[in-house]
Amino acid sequence: MYKKSRTWAGIGTAMVLSSIIVGCGTSSPSSNASAANITVWDIATGPAQQLIQNQTNQFNQSHPNIHATVEFFQNNPYKQKLQIAMGAHNPPDIFFNWGGGVLQSYVAANDVYNLTPALNADPAWKNKYLPSMWSAVTFNGKIYGVPSNFVQPELFNYNKAIFAEYHLTPPATWPQLLSDIQVLKSHNVIPIALAGESQWPELIWEEYLVDRLGGPQAFDAVLAGKPNAWSNPAFIQANTMIQQLVKDGAFEPGFSAVGYTAGGSDALVYTGKAAMQLMGSWDYQNIQASDPAYISQGHFGWFAFPAVPGGKGNPANVAGNLSNYYSIAAASKNPQAAVTYLKSVPLNSAEVHTYIQLGDVPPVVGIAPLLAKQPNGNWLTYIYDMTANAPHFQLSWDQALPPAEAQALLTNLSELFLNQITPQQFSQNMNQYLK
Repeated sequence: MYKKSRTWAGIGTAMVLSSIIVGCGTSSPSSNASAANITVWDIATGPAQQLIQNQTNQFNQSHPNIHATVEFFQNNPYKQKLQIAMGAHNPPDIFFNWGGGVLQSYVAANDVYNLTPALNADPAWKNKYLPSMWSAVTFNGKIYGVPSNFVQPELFNYNKAIFAEYHLTPPATWPQLLSDIQVLKSHNVIPIALAGESQWPELIWEEYLVDRLGGPQAFDAVLAGKPNAWSNPAFIQANTMIQQLVKDGAFEPGFSAVGYTAGGSDALVYTGKAAMQLMGSWDYQNIQASDPAYISQGHFGWFAFPAVPGGKGNPANVAGNLSNYYSIAAASKNPQAAVTYLKSVPLNSAEVHTYIQLGDVPPVVGIAPLLAKQPNGNWLTYIYDMTANAPHFQLSWDQALPPAEAQALLTNLSELFLNQITPQQFSQNMNQYLK
């Protein structure tokens, strides 16, 4: 999916998009027999799907020698369909992906077109994106994808009314966070909402603590397959700190039965039962859809993951989903036409403006003034600056790792949060997946 969970909902969203696509059809114009035909696979839904289709239609009209057809799929069937198509050497010319481990597996099988020469030959195209976006699609120094939508960093959001009532300020350090937890507990307020049933929200804690303690090099060693990389002291200490949080009652009772897609953890925060949540930037619009008054009345606050004193990681480092990407299949019969499409459609001016109006932050340079003009400009500007200024932006581990290792990570981490395994057992279990 485009995000961990994201509802393209609301009258405002529909109005924004209708003002842009009015008068445009939802199907691609008929193909020119002499045109270079290319197929694009995507999983966009709702307004995003309409936007992509509209921009593709306009591309076809302005490029009579190329005809692009977009096919849209549901998330889970798409993954299997793409895998089958790649295995049969019959993939689409351009395919949507998340970067990271899955894309790397296709690259290793020589199934993905190297975009490096095309990007280097067109500096204006390459340099329009935030530099941090390339890490998820760069392998052995070669680039295999371009950003196709918006950034999704992970950070805390909090209920400003609760913080004000108990005279709390957003914690800048781990000890300050622990202190805030105790204050909130003393007033019978759940300090932190956690959607443990969904598992991946627990991973955000691991990502940030390991980075703050050991720096990016700790997880880089895992990605490199170095023996016993999961036994790095940063992992052991991070998981010890996580289990201490659980023991201290930082999360709601029964957090392992609370899901994210059902809005359970969000509701704890905006109804005032919990003070904060560590979540992706997509949460702003999910909460806005569920409780517009919570947003409009200024109760939604945010802050970055705190610094850990003595840690090796830069407190400005960020974790999350860099963007989603478009890549070209090596088996494409018209790779130059596909490159032309990538230059012309994803994150063109119309798409950038539309995503901003829909409340998203595209990973392109020079959009700060546009973001600041939006009704939620302070939030959008914070997300943009957080992303643009990050010394290191770590792709979510469940996307960065190969699928089997990613699932094992989520399973073992869930058991760790439930105190069913020790930090040492977690590391031993995960070390089995290293090359």
